[in-house]
Amino acid sequence: MQSEEETPSSPSVLLVEPFYGGSHKQLIDLLKDDVDGCCVFSLPDKKWHWRARTSALYFSQNIPPCPTYRVLFSSSVLNLCELVALRPDLARLKKVLYFHENQLVYPVRKDQERDFQYGYNQVLSCLVADVVVFNSLFNMNSFLSSICSFMKKIPDHRPSDLDHMIRPKCLVLSFPVQFPDVDRLLNKHEVEPEPHTAQSEDPRPSTSGPVPHLDSGDQVKPLHIVWPHRWEHDKNPELFFSTLLRLKDKHLNFHLSVLGETFTDVPEIFSKARCLLDPHILSWGFQDRKEDYYRVLCDADVVVSTAKHEFFGVAMLEAVHCGCFPLCPKALVYPEIFPVPLLNTGAAV
Repeated sequence: MQSEEETPSSPSVLLVEPFYGGSHKQLIDLLKDDVDGCCVFSLPDKKWHWRARTSALYFSQNIPPCPTYRVLFSSSVLNLCELVALRPDLARLKKVLYFHENQLVYPVRKDQERDFQYGYNQVLSCLVADVVVFNSLFNMNSFLSSICSFMKKIPDHRPSDLDHMIRPKCLVLSFPVQFPDVDRLLNKHEVEPEPHTAQSEDPRPSTSGPVPHLDSGDQVKPLHIVWPHRWEHDKNPELFFSTLLRLKDKHLNFHLSVLGETFTDVPEIFSKARCLLDPHILSWGFQDRKEDYYRVLCDADVVVSTAKHEFFGVAMLEAVHCGCFPLCPKALVYPEIFPVPLLNTGAAV
Protein backbone atom coordinates (compact mmCIF):
# COMPACT_ATOMS: atom_id res chain seq x y z
CA MET A 1 0.00 0.00 0.00
CA GLN A 2 1.18 3.54 -0.71
CA SER A 3 2.53 5.59 2.16
CA GLU A 4 0.73 8.77 3.17
CA GLU A 5 3.64 11.06 2.29
CA GLU A 6 3.37 9.96 -1.35
CA THR A 7 -0.31 10.94 -1.51
CA PRO A 8 -1.27 14.38 -2.91
CA SER A 9 -3.05 16.65 -0.42
CA SER A 10 -6.22 16.69 -2.56
CA PRO A 11 -6.08 13.62 -4.82
CA SER A 12 -8.63 13.40 -7.62
CA VAL A 13 -7.62 10.11 -9.26
CA LEU A 14 -7.59 6.85 -7.30
CA LEU A 15 -5.37 4.21 -8.91
CA VAL A 16 -5.97 0.69 -7.56
CA GLU A 17 -3.74 -2.19 -8.65
CA PRO A 18 -4.02 -5.60 -6.94
CA PHE A 19 -1.09 -7.06 -8.95
CA TYR A 20 1.61 -4.40 -8.98
CA GLY A 21 4.26 -5.86 -11.25
CA GLY A 22 5.24 -6.19 -14.90
CA SER A 23 3.04 -4.29 -17.34
CA HIS A 24 0.53 -3.57 -14.55
CA LYS A 25 3.23 -1.69 -12.64
CA GLN A 26 4.47 0.09 -15.78
CA LEU A 27 1.00 1.47 -16.49
CA ILE A 28 0.31 2.60 -12.92
CA ASP A 29 3.73 4.28 -12.67
CA LEU A 30 3.19 6.07 -15.97
CA LEU A 31 -0.24 7.34 -14.93
CA LYS A 32 1.09 8.48 -11.57
CA ASP A 33 3.93 10.41 -13.24
CA ASP A 34 1.90 11.95 -16.06
CA VAL A 35 -1.51 12.61 -14.48
CA ASP A 36 -1.85 15.20 -11.74
CA GLY A 37 -3.56 14.32 -8.49
CA CYS A 38 -3.05 10.54 -8.54
CA CYS A 39 -3.18 8.44 -5.40
CA VAL A 40 -1.99 4.82 -5.68
CA PHE A 41 -3.06 1.81 -3.65
CA SER A 42 -1.50 -1.48 -4.70
CA LEU A 43 -0.50 -4.98 -3.65
CA PRO A 44 2.66 -6.88 -4.68
CA ASP A 45 2.53 -9.08 -7.79
CA LYS A 46 2.34 -12.38 -5.94
CA LYS A 47 -0.30 -15.13 -5.87
CA TRP A 48 -2.42 -13.73 -8.70
CA HIS A 49 -5.35 -16.03 -7.97
CA TRP A 50 -5.66 -14.80 -4.40
CA ARG A 51 -5.35 -11.17 -5.50
CA ALA A 52 -8.25 -11.70 -7.92
CA ARG A 53 -10.36 -13.39 -5.24
CA THR A 54 -9.74 -11.24 -2.17
CA SER A 55 -8.14 -7.87 -2.97
CA ALA A 56 -11.45 -5.98 -3.18
CA LEU A 57 -12.22 -6.64 0.48
CA TYR A 58 -8.69 -5.67 1.50
CA PHE A 59 -8.82 -2.40 -0.43
CA SER A 60 -12.28 -1.60 0.93
CA GLN A 61 -10.78 -1.61 4.43
CA ASN A 62 -7.52 0.17 3.62
CA ILE A 63 -8.39 2.97 1.19
CA PRO A 64 -9.32 5.93 3.40
CA PRO A 65 -12.37 8.00 2.45
CA CYS A 66 -11.51 11.14 0.49
CA PRO A 67 -14.04 13.73 -0.72
CA THR A 68 -11.80 14.93 -3.58
CA TYR A 69 -11.71 11.65 -5.52
CA ARG A 70 -13.30 11.98 -8.96
CA VAL A 71 -11.98 8.95 -10.88
CA LEU A 72 -11.27 5.35 -9.89
CA PHE A 73 -8.91 3.47 -12.23
CA SER A 74 -8.14 -0.24 -11.81
CA SER A 75 -7.00 -3.25 -13.74
CA SER A 76 -9.45 -6.10 -14.27
CA VAL A 77 -7.65 -8.21 -11.66
CA LEU A 78 -9.74 -6.30 -9.12
CA ASN A 79 -13.34 -7.35 -8.55
CA LEU A 80 -14.65 -3.82 -9.03
CA CYS A 81 -18.21 -4.92 -8.32
CA GLU A 82 -17.26 -6.06 -4.82
CA LEU A 83 -15.23 -2.96 -4.06
CA VAL A 84 -17.95 -0.44 -4.92
CA ALA A 85 -20.57 -2.52 -3.11
CA LEU A 86 -18.43 -2.50 0.03
CA ARG A 87 -17.55 1.17 -0.40
CA PRO A 88 -20.56 3.20 -1.61
CA ASP A 89 -18.44 6.37 -1.51
CA LEU A 90 -16.31 4.90 -4.32
CA ALA A 91 -19.35 3.86 -6.34
CA ARG A 92 -20.12 7.50 -7.17
CA LEU A 93 -16.72 7.98 -8.91
CA LYS A 94 -16.17 7.61 -12.63
CA LYS A 95 -14.92 4.04 -12.76
CA VAL A 96 -12.39 3.06 -15.44
CA LEU A 97 -11.53 -0.63 -15.80
CA TYR A 98 -8.40 -1.60 -17.75
CA PHE A 99 -7.94 -5.06 -19.29
CA HIS A 100 -4.34 -6.20 -19.65
CA GLU A 101 -5.79 -9.67 -20.31
CA ASN A 102 -9.14 -11.39 -20.09
CA GLN A 103 -9.98 -14.63 -18.37
CA LEU A 104 -12.68 -15.76 -20.81
CA VAL A 105 -10.12 -16.89 -23.38
CA TYR A 106 -7.03 -17.24 -21.20
CA PRO A 107 -5.57 -20.61 -22.23
CA VAL A 108 -5.70 -23.54 -19.83
CA ARG A 109 -4.36 -27.01 -20.51
CA LYS A 110 -7.78 -28.54 -19.90
CA ASP A 111 -11.06 -26.66 -20.03
CA GLN A 112 -12.08 -28.36 -16.77
CA GLU A 113 -9.21 -26.45 -15.12
CA ARG A 114 -10.74 -23.07 -15.99
CA ASP A 115 -12.03 -21.38 -12.84
CA PHE A 116 -15.39 -19.91 -13.80
CA GLN A 117 -15.24 -17.27 -11.09
CA TYR A 118 -12.33 -15.27 -12.56
CA GLY A 119 -14.07 -14.62 -15.86
CA TYR A 120 -17.39 -14.08 -14.13
CA ASN A 121 -15.82 -11.44 -11.88
CA GLN A 122 -14.49 -9.61 -14.92
CA VAL A 123 -17.95 -9.55 -16.48
CA LEU A 124 -19.45 -8.19 -13.25
CA SER A 125 -16.72 -5.55 -13.07
CA CYS A 126 -17.57 -4.42 -16.60
CA LEU A 127 -21.22 -4.04 -15.66
CA VAL A 128 -20.46 -1.59 -12.84
CA ALA A 129 -17.66 0.27 -14.67
CA ASP A 130 -18.35 3.46 -16.58
CA VAL A 131 -15.54 2.93 -19.10
CA VAL A 132 -13.93 -0.39 -20.05
CA VAL A 133 -10.53 -0.09 -21.72
CA PHE A 134 -8.67 -2.87 -23.54
CA ASN A 135 -5.03 -2.79 -24.56
CA SER A 136 -5.78 -4.27 -28.00
CA LEU A 137 -8.62 -4.92 -30.40
CA PHE A 138 -7.91 -8.64 -30.09
CA ASN A 139 -8.35 -8.44 -26.32
CA MET A 140 -11.65 -6.55 -26.62
CA ASN A 141 -13.17 -8.67 -29.38
CA SER A 142 -12.15 -11.98 -27.82
CA PHE A 143 -13.71 -10.94 -24.52
CA LEU A 144 -16.99 -9.60 -25.89
CA SER A 145 -17.49 -12.47 -28.33
CA SER A 146 -16.92 -15.05 -25.58
CA ILE A 147 -19.36 -13.74 -22.97
CA CYS A 148 -22.39 -15.59 -24.36
CA SER A 149 -20.70 -19.00 -24.59
CA PHE A 150 -19.01 -18.45 -21.23
CA MET A 151 -22.35 -17.82 -19.52
CA LYS A 152 -23.71 -21.08 -20.94
CA LYS A 153 -21.61 -22.84 -18.32
CA ILE A 154 -24.22 -21.71 -15.78
CA PRO A 155 -26.60 -24.70 -15.45
CA ASP A 156 -29.85 -22.68 -15.53
CA HIS A 157 -31.36 -19.19 -15.07
CA ARG A 158 -28.62 -17.64 -17.16
CA PRO A 159 -28.32 -13.87 -17.63
CA SER A 160 -28.64 -12.62 -21.20
CA ASP A 161 -27.46 -9.81 -23.48
CA LEU A 162 -24.50 -8.97 -21.28
CA ASP A 163 -22.24 -8.32 -24.26
CA HIS A 164 -24.74 -5.76 -25.58
CA MET A 165 -24.76 -4.03 -22.20
CA ILE A 166 -20.97 -3.90 -21.96
CA ARG A 167 -19.96 -3.12 -25.57
CA PRO A 168 -21.02 0.58 -25.57
CA LYS A 169 -18.63 1.21 -22.66
CA CYS A 170 -15.64 -0.34 -24.42
CA LEU A 171 -12.71 1.25 -26.19
CA VAL A 172 -9.18 0.28 -27.18
CA LEU A 173 -6.16 2.20 -25.92
CA SER A 174 -2.87 0.51 -26.73
CA PHE A 175 -0.58 -0.06 -23.81
CA PRO A 176 1.72 3.00 -23.51
CA VAL A 177 5.13 1.39 -23.93
CA GLN A 178 7.97 3.70 -22.93
CA PHE A 179 10.85 2.84 -25.23
CA PRO A 180 14.30 3.60 -23.82
CA ASP A 181 17.14 5.24 -25.70
CA VAL A 182 19.29 2.23 -26.61
CA ASP A 183 21.60 3.89 -29.16
CA ARG A 184 24.54 3.51 -26.80
CA LEU A 185 23.86 -0.20 -26.37
CA LEU A 186 23.26 -0.75 -30.09
CA ASN A 187 26.48 1.04 -31.00
CA LYS A 188 28.32 -1.16 -28.59
CA HIS A 189 26.95 -4.46 -29.81
CA GLU A 190 26.10 -4.06 -33.49
CA VAL A 191 29.64 -4.40 -34.85
CA GLU A 192 29.24 -7.40 -37.12
CA PRO A 193 29.61 -6.59 -40.83
CA GLU A 194 28.64 -10.13 -41.82
CA PRO A 195 25.09 -11.55 -41.76
CA HIS A 196 24.21 -13.64 -38.74
CA THR A 197 23.59 -17.30 -39.46
CA ALA A 198 22.74 -20.49 -37.66
CA GLN A 199 25.83 -22.34 -38.79
CA SER A 200 26.76 -26.00 -38.60
CA GLU A 201 28.90 -27.05 -35.71
CA ASP A 202 31.75 -29.48 -36.15
CA PRO A 203 31.76 -31.34 -32.82
CA ARG A 204 35.24 -32.74 -33.48
CA PRO A 205 38.07 -30.71 -31.93
CA SER A 206 40.77 -29.51 -34.29
CA THR A 207 44.05 -31.41 -34.15
CA SER A 208 45.89 -29.51 -36.87
CA GLY A 209 47.58 -26.98 -34.63
CA PRO A 210 46.65 -23.61 -33.19
CA VAL A 211 43.49 -22.00 -34.50
CA PRO A 212 44.31 -18.63 -36.12
CA HIS A 213 42.72 -15.60 -34.46
CA LEU A 214 39.76 -14.13 -36.34
CA ASP A 215 38.61 -10.61 -35.59
CA SER A 216 34.99 -9.52 -35.83
CA GLY A 217 35.34 -8.68 -39.50
CA ASP A 218 36.56 -12.18 -40.44
CA GLN A 219 33.99 -14.40 -38.78
CA VAL A 220 30.26 -14.92 -38.88
CA LYS A 221 28.55 -14.59 -35.54
CA PRO A 222 26.09 -17.36 -34.60
CA LEU A 223 22.46 -16.29 -34.60
CA HIS A 224 21.48 -14.98 -31.16
CA ILE A 225 17.89 -15.98 -30.30
CA VAL A 226 16.10 -14.33 -27.38
CA TRP A 227 12.94 -15.43 -25.54
CA PRO A 228 11.84 -12.60 -23.18
CA HIS A 229 8.47 -13.89 -21.94
CA ARG A 230 6.98 -15.04 -18.63
CA TRP A 231 7.96 -18.60 -17.73
CA GLU A 232 4.44 -19.99 -17.92
CA HIS A 233 2.58 -22.55 -20.02
CA ASP A 234 0.49 -19.99 -21.91
CA LYS A 235 3.68 -18.76 -23.60
CA ASN A 236 4.19 -22.30 -24.96
CA PRO A 237 7.85 -22.77 -23.95
CA GLU A 238 7.55 -26.46 -24.86
CA LEU A 239 7.28 -25.60 -28.57
CA PHE A 240 10.09 -23.07 -28.35
CA PHE A 241 12.58 -25.39 -26.66
CA SER A 242 11.66 -28.45 -28.73
CA THR A 243 12.44 -26.40 -31.84
CA LEU A 244 15.82 -25.33 -30.48
CA LEU A 245 16.65 -28.92 -29.56
CA ARG A 246 15.97 -29.92 -33.16
CA LEU A 247 18.41 -27.21 -34.28
CA LYS A 248 20.96 -28.60 -31.85
CA ASP A 249 20.43 -32.15 -33.16
CA LYS A 250 21.23 -30.83 -36.65
CA HIS A 251 24.49 -29.38 -35.28
CA LEU A 252 23.43 -25.82 -36.04
CA ASN A 253 25.26 -23.27 -33.96
CA PHE A 254 23.28 -20.51 -32.26
CA HIS A 255 23.30 -18.44 -29.11
CA LEU A 256 20.36 -18.33 -26.71
CA SER A 257 19.10 -15.90 -24.09
CA VAL A 258 16.02 -16.79 -22.04
CA LEU A 259 14.73 -13.83 -20.04
CA GLY A 260 11.35 -13.03 -18.47
CA GLU A 261 9.77 -13.27 -15.04
CA THR A 262 9.16 -16.46 -13.09
CA PHE A 263 6.33 -17.16 -10.68
CA THR A 264 5.39 -20.02 -8.35
CA ASP A 265 4.87 -22.79 -10.91
CA VAL A 266 7.65 -22.89 -13.49
CA PRO A 267 7.12 -25.45 -16.30
CA GLU A 268 9.56 -28.37 -16.06
CA ILE A 269 10.81 -27.77 -19.59
CA PHE A 270 12.92 -24.82 -18.40
CA SER A 271 15.21 -26.86 -16.16
CA LYS A 272 15.50 -29.61 -18.78
CA ALA A 273 16.23 -27.14 -21.56
CA ARG A 274 18.89 -25.37 -19.53
CA CYS A 275 20.84 -28.59 -19.17
CA LEU A 276 20.42 -29.70 -22.78
CA LEU A 277 21.14 -26.30 -24.32
CA ASP A 278 23.80 -25.14 -21.88
CA PRO A 279 26.61 -24.70 -24.48
CA HIS A 280 24.42 -22.26 -26.41
CA ILE A 281 23.21 -20.12 -23.48
CA LEU A 282 24.47 -16.56 -23.05
CA SER A 283 21.86 -15.27 -20.57
CA TRP A 284 19.36 -17.18 -18.46
CA GLY A 285 16.72 -15.78 -16.14
CA PHE A 286 15.12 -12.52 -15.15
CA GLN A 287 17.32 -9.43 -15.37
CA ASP A 288 16.89 -7.31 -12.25
CA ARG A 289 18.30 -4.19 -13.90
CA LYS A 290 16.44 -2.81 -16.90
CA GLU A 291 19.72 -1.79 -18.53
CA ASP A 292 20.96 -5.39 -18.36
CA TYR A 293 17.70 -6.54 -19.93
CA TYR A 294 17.97 -4.04 -22.78
CA ARG A 295 21.65 -4.91 -23.27
CA VAL A 296 20.74 -8.55 -23.90
CA LEU A 297 17.98 -7.51 -26.32
CA CYS A 298 20.38 -5.22 -28.19
CA ASP A 299 22.88 -8.05 -28.53
CA ALA A 300 20.27 -10.49 -29.89
CA ASP A 301 19.26 -10.94 -33.53
CA VAL A 302 15.85 -12.65 -33.39
CA VAL A 303 13.06 -12.49 -30.81
CA VAL A 304 10.64 -15.42 -30.82
CA SER A 305 7.09 -15.83 -29.57
CA THR A 306 5.36 -19.20 -29.57
CA ALA A 307 2.57 -17.88 -27.34
CA LYS A 308 -0.87 -19.43 -27.11
CA HIS A 309 -2.00 -16.20 -25.45
CA GLU A 310 -0.87 -12.65 -26.06
CA PHE A 311 -3.13 -9.66 -25.60
CA PHE A 312 -0.50 -7.00 -26.29
CA GLY A 313 3.13 -8.13 -26.45
CA VAL A 314 5.23 -5.57 -24.58
CA ALA A 315 8.29 -7.83 -24.56
CA MET A 316 8.15 -8.37 -28.32
CA LEU A 317 7.88 -4.62 -28.98
CA GLU A 318 10.77 -3.87 -26.63
CA ALA A 319 12.92 -6.45 -28.39
CA VAL A 320 12.11 -5.07 -31.84
CA HIS A 321 12.91 -1.57 -30.58
CA CYS A 322 16.31 -2.96 -29.57
CA GLY A 323 16.96 -4.25 -33.08
CA CYS A 324 15.63 -7.82 -33.00
CA PHE A 325 13.76 -9.35 -35.93
CA PRO A 326 10.36 -10.64 -34.71
CA LEU A 327 9.33 -14.23 -35.31
CA CYS A 328 5.75 -14.68 -34.13
CA PRO A 329 2.45 -16.30 -35.18
CA LYS A 330 -0.09 -14.74 -37.50
CA ALA A 331 -2.63 -14.75 -34.68
CA LEU A 332 -3.55 -13.21 -31.33
CA VAL A 333 -2.55 -9.53 -31.11
CA TYR A 334 0.42 -9.74 -33.47
CA PRO A 335 -1.41 -8.64 -36.67
CA GLU A 336 -2.19 -5.38 -34.84
CA ILE A 337 1.41 -4.55 -33.97
CA PHE A 338 3.52 -6.03 -36.79
CA PRO A 339 3.18 -5.87 -40.60
CA VAL A 340 1.60 -8.99 -42.08
CA PRO A 341 4.74 -10.02 -44.07
CA LEU A 342 6.57 -10.47 -40.76
CA LEU A 343 4.00 -12.91 -39.38
CA ASN A 344 4.12 -16.68 -39.68
CA THR A 345 1.88 -19.70 -39.48
CA GLY A 346 2.22 -21.89 -36.42
CA ALA A 347 4.32 -24.40 -38.35
CA ALA A 348 6.72 -21.72 -39.56
CA VAL A 349 7.20 -20.35 -36.06
